[in-house]
Amino acid sequence: MGGTGQAWDPAQYHRFRAERAAPFTDLLALVAPVPGGDAADLGCGTGELTVRLHHHLRARSTVGYDRSAAMLAAAGGLHVDGVRFEAGDVATFGAARDGGPGAAREWDVVASNAALHWVPRHDTVLARWAGALRPGGQLAVQVPANVDHPAHRAAAIVAEEFAGDFGGPPPPDPVRNVLAPEGYAELLDTLGFADQHVRLQVYGHHLASTAEVVEWLKGSSLTRFRDALDGTAYDAFLARYRAAVLAELGDRRPYFYAFKRILMWGRLGM
Repeated sequence: MGGTGQAWDPAQYHRFRAERAAPFTDLLALVAPVPGGDAADLGCGTGELTVRLHHHLRARSTVGYDRSAAMLAAAGGLHVDGVRFEAGDVATFGAARDGGPGAAREWDVVASNAALHWVPRHDTVLARWAGALRPGGQLAVQVPANVDHPAHRAAAIVAEEFAGDFGGPPPPDPVRNVLAPEGYAELLDTLGFADQHVRLQVYGHHLASTAEVVEWLKGSSLTRFRDALDGTAYDAFLARYRAAVLAELGDRRPYFYAFKRILMWGRLGM
C-alpha cells in the first residue's frame, strides 16, 4: 500500500474484495511456477493475495512487504508455511545492498499488485526491482491506469477547494505516476527482460450506485487526503467530493464502473 501507510483501513479496502482481486488473478496467470524458489510481494496489503502467489509459484519462501501497520497486522493473522510479512517500502526495495527490503538476497519472482503507482520514477524503481532478480527471474506488476476517470478529476478539483487545510499543495493523484503501456514495454526491454507481456485491460464493475465509487476510493486513492487532513476537514472533504462525483456522473443505480489497469510481466534472460 502507498502513502504514509497510516490511513489504510483493511475493512474499507475489502468492501470490494472480489473486484480488487480480479486483476491479480489475471496477473498471476502470466507468471510461471518456480518450485522451491523465492518470491517477494511488494505492497502486500492484508496478505491473502500473497498466499495465493506463494501457492501458485510453489515457492520455498514468499515475503510480503507493506508500509501500512494496519494492513500488516491483518496479514499477521495468516499462518502459512513459507510465507511471512515484513514492513518495507516498495520504493526502496532492492536498493544497493543497504540493508533495506530486498537488499540482502536475490529473488526468483518479484510481484506487485496495485502498489507501484504510489511511488514516482517508475524507471528507477523497476530498475531496482529487476536488479533484485536472479537470472531468469520474473517481474509481475499491476497498476491502475484510470487517472482520467471523472471521479479522479473531481478529487483534484475538490482538493484545490481545501488547499488551505493541507498546509501546502494538495497531495497529487498517485495514478499520475503511471506510464503508458508502451512505456512499460520499452522499459522492460531496456532492463533486460527477454520475454514480456504488457497490456491495458478494462475491468467492468457493477456497483450498487454512483456513490459507491466514493466508497471504493475511500479504501485506496482517497487515503492520501485522510493522511493529510484532520478528522473534521476530511469529513467535510468527503461530503463535498461525494456531491461533486454525483454531479459529474449522476445518481445512477446501478453504476457500471469501467476501471482501466495495466498488467505487465517479464522474464529476464539467463
